[in-house]
Amino acid sequence: QVQLVESGGGLVQVGGSLRLSCAASGRTASTRAMGWFCQAPGKEREFVAAVRRGTSVLYYADSVRGRFTISRDNAWNALYLQMNSLNVEDTGVYYCAADPSIILSNMRNTRGYAYWGQGTQVTVSS
Repeated sequence: QVQLVESGGGLVQVGGSLRLSCAASGRTASTRAMGWFCQAPGKEREFVAAVRRGTSVLYYADSVRGRFTISRDNAWNALYLQMNSLNVEDTGVYYCAADPSIILSNMRNTRGYAYWGQGTQVTVSS
């Protein structure tokens, strides 16, 4: 089991920045991948960014590439999302996710992740 707790959400104006954090506890040594997903009001949860153990490759949704940066600590106990140049479309609840056995083809899919945090609200106002 892995427990995930997100923090860092809030209200920000268009063009602003936020840094989300996810604290992981439990069996983090077996984590194979961690990611961020966003669920906007009335929409499905969508992939934002992810990292995978054993590779330096970072995975991003096209809509955030160049604006968001995902990072983690060496022990896989923390995951971060630096969000710059925020726009109204970035509004939603941001969830941290983790999985011990995810396959590469599922890195961008919610079904690939077994563990989820409770989410943190990000609101971008114009």
